[in-house]
Parts: sequence; C-alpha cells; structure tokens
Amino acid sequence: MAALARWCVRNRMAAVLLWLLTFGGVTAAAAVTGTAYSNDYQVPGTESGRAGQLLTEAFPDLGGAAGTVVWHTPTGSVRAADVEQTMTRTLHDIAQLPGVAAVVTPYGDQGAGRISDDGRTAYATVAFHDQDHDLDESEAKAVVDTAKDAEADGLQVELGGTAIGLTDPSGGHLAEVVGVLVAAVVLFLAFGSPAASLLPIATALVGVGTAYAGTVLLGHAMTVADFAPMLGMLIGLGVGIDYALFIVTRHRRGLKRGLDVTEAATAAVATTGRAVVFAGATVCIALLGMLILQLGFLNGVAIAASLTVVLTVAASVTLLPGLLSFIGMRALSRRERRRLEENGPEPELPTGFAARWSAFVERHPKKLGAVALAVVTLLALPTLSLRLGTSDQGNNPESTTTRKAYDLLADGFGPGVNGPLTLVTEIHGAEDRLAADGLAGTLRATEGVAAVTPVTFDSGGHTAYLTVVPESSPQSASTSDLVDRLRTEVLPRTEAGTSLDVHVGGVTAAYDDFAEVIVGKLPLFVGVVIALGCVLLLLAFRSVVIPLKAAAMNVAAVAASFGVVVAFFQWGWGSELLGLGRAGPIEPFLPVIMVSVLFGLSMDYQVFLVSRMYEEWLETGDNRRCVRIGLAETGRVINSAAVIMISVFLAFVLSGDRVIAMFGIALAAAVALDAFVLRTLLVPALMHLLGSANWWLPGGLDRRLPRISIEPPECRTGRESLPDADAEREKLTGVVDVLEKERRSDVRDIPG
Repeated sequence: MAALARWCVRNRMAAVLLWLLTFGGVTAAAAVTGTAYSNDYQVPGTESGRAGQLLTEAFPDLGGAAGTVVWHTPTGSVRAADVEQTMTRTLHDIAQLPGVAAVVTPYGDQGAGRISDDGRTAYATVAFHDQDHDLDESEAKAVVDTAKDAEADGLQVELGGTAIGLTDPSGGHLAEVVGVLVAAVVLFLAFGSPAASLLPIATALVGVGTAYAGTVLLGHAMTVADFAPMLGMLIGLGVGIDYALFIVTRHRRGLKRGLDVTEAATAAVATTGRAVVFAGATVCIALLGMLILQLGFLNGVAIAASLTVVLTVAASVTLLPGLLSFIGMRALSRRERRRLEENGPEPELPTGFAARWSAFVERHPKKLGAVALAVVTLLALPTLSLRLGTSDQGNNPESTTTRKAYDLLADGFGPGVNGPLTLVTEIHGAEDRLAADGLAGTLRATEGVAAVTPVTFDSGGHTAYLTVVPESSPQSASTSDLVDRLRTEVLPRTEAGTSLDVHVGGVTAAYDDFAEVIVGKLPLFVGVVIALGCVLLLLAFRSVVIPLKAAAMNVAAVAASFGVVVAFFQWGWGSELLGLGRAGPIEPFLPVIMVSVLFGLSMDYQVFLVSRMYEEWLETGDNRRCVRIGLAETGRVINSAAVIMISVFLAFVLSGDRVIAMFGIALAAAVALDAFVLRTLLVPALMHLLGSANWWLPGGLDRRLPRISIEPPECRTGRESLPDADAEREKLTGVVDVLEKERRSDVRDIPG
C-alpha cells in the first residue's frame, strides 16, 4: 500500500488523469448504449410463474405487460356521444402504436363491467407484446402521450398499470445534490479547511460516477433492476465520502506531527488505507452473499452495488493521495498551519467530548450497556410484525398519473380492480371444460371476491383463464389471504375428480411467491454472511470474542433498522407526510439487500474502532487502556462519518421513489444506531466488562491462522515507507521523538 500511495503522490497528474479518462470513457460508452434495466421478479417453479407461462403460451396477446387507460367526467356520463367518440378514436390510435398487442374498450362486446355504476368513470386495458422487464420505456410513453392528448375540459384521462409505471418521473438528482451539500458542511466543520473538505467529495463522486455508468453497461449483460444504479449511488456516496474522510484525517494527523506532504499521504494510505480496503472487502462480501440465493433479479443488484464499492475504495487509495499532494499543506486550516510554524510538531491528544465520553463509558459499563440494549430492543420490536408484499401504485406520489388512475379506479370500481388475479389451467377434455365453466360461480361465492369474468378458452380449447377481482387492494393483507384461500381451499375442491390444475397468478400472487422464496432462503443467506464476516475479523484481530460480538451487533442493527422501516412504511408513521404514499407492506427483496448492505456498513465501523484498540492492545496488553484510547481516538471521526452517511442516506428520501426511500431510511437508521449506540456505547461497555477475554484465541488456532495486519502502527509504517537516506532518518527521528513525547505525557492514561 505504501508503494502504491508513493507512486500516486509522485505521479499525481498521471493518477488524476487516469481516473478522469476512465470516468469519461465509461460514461461515454453508457450514453451510447443506453439503459437496459429489467425488473424481472419471476422465480422459476412458483405457481404464479407457471400461471404466467401458460397465459403467454396460449394467449400471446395477454402474456405481456399491461396498462390501463382511465377516463372520468365530473359531470355527465362517459357514455355521452362526444366522450365515446373521443375515447374510441384515442383507443384506436393506441392500438396502432408499436409494441401494443391489444386494446379492450368498454364500448365493445368485451367491455362489460368497465363502466362504473354512476356512469362517470370507464377504463380500457392495453396489452403489450413484451413483458414488464423487457418493455421499452418509449413504447409505454407513446401510449401515455396518445391518451393524454384526449384530455379536455370535463374529461380527465389518466393511465395506470405496471407498464405505465415505467414512465413515472423520478426525483432527478436532487437527493444526491442535497446529500453532497450536507456532507460538505460536515467536512468543513470537521477539518476547517475548504480544500480538505472538498477532496473526500471529489473522490467519492469520481468513483461513484464511474460505477454508475458501469452499472448502465452491466444491464446489457445481465438482469439489473432499475433501482440498482440509485442503490449503488446511495451506498457509494455514503461509504466513498467516509473512506476518504478516514484517510484525510490520518493524513492531517501526519502533517501535524511534522511529516511532509508526501510522507503524510503515504503513511495515511499505508495505515488507514489498508483499513479502508479491508472494510470495503467486507462490504463486497456481504453484498455478493446475495448470489447464493440464485435469484437472477438479485444477482445484478449485488454485482452492481459491489462494483460501486470497489471503485470507491480504489479511488480512495489511488486518486485521493494524488489530490492530497496537489493541495499540499492546505489540508490543514490556516490556524493549524500557523500553530505548526510557531510551535513545531505536537502530539495530537484526544480531548473534548470524545475523551470525556470514553472515560465515562469506562466508569459505567453496566448501566450504559443496559441503556443501549433497551434502545435496540425497543426499535426492533416492530420487526415482529414485518409483512412482505407489493406496494401498489396507490403508494405513488399524488401528482403522478399512475396514482390518479389508481384512485379513479378504486373510487369507481373498488380497489381490487387495480390488481386482479388471473387463474389459468390446462384443459384435457370435456369433463375439465365443464368444471372450468362452473369455476366462475364457485369463485363468485368466495369470501373476498368482488367480481369474476367468464372463462375464456384458447382457440384449441386446451387452456382456459378467468380474472378474479378482489374486494381489497393489491397490497392489502386481505388480498394475500384470498390468494392463500384460493390455493388451499377453493381450487382443490373444484379440481377434485378432474385433471384440472388451476394456477393463481397476478401481481399480488407473484409478489407473495417471491417473498416466500426469499424468506425460505434467508436463514442460509444470513448464516453465510455472518460466517464470512466472523472469519475475516478472526483473521484480522486474532480473537474469538471480537467476531462473535460483531455478529451480534450487526444482527441488532439490522433488526432495529427493520423496525424503523416497518413503523414508517408498513404502519404509515410519516410516509404520507413525505409524499411516499399510504401505509403498505415491505418489498420482498428489501430484507435480503438490506441485510447485505447493513452487515457491510456495520463492519466498517467495527474495523475502524477495534483496529485502533487492537493496536494499543498489542503494545500494552492493557484492555482498559486499549478500549479507552481506541474509543477516544476514533469516536470523533466515526461520529463525523456517521453524520455524513446519515445525511446522504436521508437525502435519498427526496427521490420520491418508495423503494429507494425505504433503503435510505433503513440505512440512515442503521448507521445512526450503529455509530451512536452500538459502536460508541454498547461495544466499548461490553469490552470493558469482558476484560482480557476480548482477545482470547486458543493456542492451536493461533498457530494455524495466517497473520494479517489491517492497520500497522503508524511509527512503524513511517519507518518502512521513507527512503533510506540520512536526512530522512533525522526527520523520522524527530517524528518518533514527538510520538515518544506523546506517549510519556499521555493524558489518556488518566481515567475520567
């Protein structure tokens, strides 16, 4: 690491230009190729997947993506001649658009039930050739534009459906701008130097920007969800600014101790830079753990997010040293430079609140540990009511056409029209056909069913389907209960004595099946991620207790953050206020992605906190001293990093996207809990209570484990990194004298 940092400092122009060329080249390639994201939630082998497959094979015009055109007249009727003529012409134009397979109008023979009882609302369905995950956004936008052209005074036209959802406006880049601005303010308050404050942001933006464009290219090679770039940016900005913050902090400490710019940058990368690489590796391992679930939808998310972390780490240890050499001594504030010139190198002792807090925790570990456990438990309680499912378009911002169409349909026809269930079965003879004809009557008498369409057979009479409209909305627990009731009670009775095998499909059924698969694989996934994290910490700190304690802290952070998400989104405690829609279930893929991200981010703070404690433990063997010093010296920078990360994550709530907002709030809650409760309160309290047992490792295991060092002692790194010249030896001797002076007059040895 020292050699790499030295090269980047001495060849700073080359290092910066290489990064800028890479960023420009990848961005240009992404702009030329365009996006190819795919939200394919289908899981092979599920009942809803089988229903969709049968429907596509037998009814090609119905197996693709679907949209809904809704029109409403505040006065009069949609049956009025002028309204009927306008909408009939509009629907005919839509049917001629590229990508549209069929349009079913309420004014034809197939339109029964598509006009509300009061005659003021009507809707037509638009079927596309391609499925949602393959549909071109331009095809959906053409449908929206054509339908909206029909709007006039007294005639409101809105569009809904999963296909139309592709055209909903995003929040732009307001979230990123706000997050970066807040981070800049925090960095300036921490450093007091404008130049030093801008470097972490510049480094993170270059790394994240390159990764964002790389994710666009990745979408052409594999299935990548449309929220993957935003998720990667969210993670990348958070960890990228934090990683650069840690390195710049170490660099500034070196300058204050008398090192020149080159030496300080080299030492910072050789020490803290190694911790950054280790922390980034743990984040990537946690993210890539999603690959063991073998779900194509999550594979692209995992690789895209990991790519972002890799590039932000690479920028921190290569681009940042070059930038540090450009600003020179301006990494220090004017006051710090003046003090350095007047007084010479001085030891930097932990003072202020961080030192007092460290001593306070040492004096009251039992009481403070109990308080921390109580806070974590309270926040985690809502997790017990976690319900996975689909959040429908009723959760979209009120200004979107999809939300307006949803509300019009719900008011005119009932909420179930927004998410009908599709029942599909193969027909093997006259007996099956007769049973299928009688199925509609049975379903109409089923609790929770609002309406049922007649059975429709394909041209060969080998496949049949019918549509069931629930009484409740797609995201309602009542609709999920209806799906279960149909599958376990109603349909088995109908199938008895026949060869019918009726499959239940539809949006709610698909999401419920996806959630069931996720929940079934979640224990294995969490176990693998925890085990890999424990192995890494075992190798780094040569302790059995440290990894186990870290695993417990990570589980606590995940549980508490899920509790916040459940209260906010599922219970609706504030989601409406932020324009994120009404209360609804949690997206089924959220737990897996959140576990990966949170385990990785939690490990970051564990590494930076415990590595300093471990360094002091190796030098003194005094557990109380190493815990006190480790917390006092890292507490301030960890808290500053946490404030930056929380600000970046919360800013993404402004995106207006419910899924991204879920990630932002969950990550912000987890980081706040991790930094201000777990790492700076519960972890040091437990380490004080456990004493030297923190560092216990069986002798046999100690001999067999390879020895790695995350962050070698700073003075040793300084000796290894400097040229072997007399002048440099003299300078280094002066620096070591300062360090020895610091050790002799160390106020950190005084408890309290």
